[in-house]
Amino acid sequence: MKELIIHDNEAGQRLDKLLRKYLSEAPGSFIYKMLRKKNIVLNGKKATGNEHLKKGDSVKLFLADDTIAKFQAAGKTVEESIKNTVKLDVIYEDQNVIFINKPSGMLSQKAKETDVSVVENVTAYLLESGQLTRENLKTFRPSICNRLDRNTSGLIVAGKSLAGLQQMGELFKKRTLKKYYLCIVKGRITEPAHIRGYLVKDEKTNRVSLSKGGFSKDAKGLPIETEYVPIAWNEEMTLLKVHLITGRTHQIRVHFASIGHPLAGDDLYGGHRDRIARQALHCARQSFRVPAYTKVPGGIRLETPVEEHARTVGVESPLPEDMRALLDAEI
Repeated sequence: MKELIIHDNEAGQRLDKLLRKYLSEAPGSFIYKMLRKKNIVLNGKKATGNEHLKKGDSVKLFLADDTIAKFQAAGKTVEESIKNTVKLDVIYEDQNVIFINKPSGMLSQKAKETDVSVVENVTAYLLESGQLTRENLKTFRPSICNRLDRNTSGLIVAGKSLAGLQQMGELFKKRTLKKYYLCIVKGRITEPAHIRGYLVKDEKTNRVSLSKGGFSKDAKGLPIETEYVPIAWNEEMTLLKVHLITGRTHQIRVHFASIGHPLAGDDLYGGHRDRIARQALHCARQSFRVPAYTKVPGGIRLETPVEEHARTVGVESPLPEDMRALLDAEI
């Protein structure tokens, strides 16, 4: 018999969802059969799987150890995936979230089973620091809350707990978390601007383009908005601070290409890699509202949100060496 006591990271979800995570290789029909036969019970009573779990609930599995092990075969993948992880550049961390300075070349999420992405690196970090155990990973997995293109560097946030994932997800959904990028574009831009359009994605080529309908009611695609302010420039290049109001695939890259200023190094949208080996784009700052904070070594710890006492917290990442070298050489 195996007993699971529900903690914060499991509370709030349905029982059948928890069981699908814990017995990740088991077919749904097996799980529901075990519930019907009372081989799996909730708080000592028969359950259907529709019940929403509360902290402190007890889930007992009257199954052989071999059966449980067989249906947890996917757990071996965790061990394999964290073998090739690297040390993370942690910019900010509290009990629920962690902000990472992602280097260019690292995937936000893996595209195939053998990939090692930010998710695997965060998982390894939490395991090594004792913030998660391998047993925890059977019912909860840390995950990222925003994505960056593989060759875009800068800030990416991950949820260390269910509460962290939910809180950051709500901030991104309501657009109360503000994202600022630094980029280097071709040509000279001397005035700030607010540009809009509609984005259309070609799934086959993974390219996006602006709809010919501009920002009219007849335009097709997803609406996008981008604000930018020039910081430094010469006749050939401009360093811009960009406020990403909407967050669509390749938004900054295609928006500047559409106005004749492709990003340096972005050969997918008209830039050239003769001076930098990837698109010159870096997520440099994210800011969000919190009620209060306590300074701790190496960062800030958030307290329970109360909006009327909220203040803005900004997390920043320095310009990476390749973009700084390009600036030093050109501007």
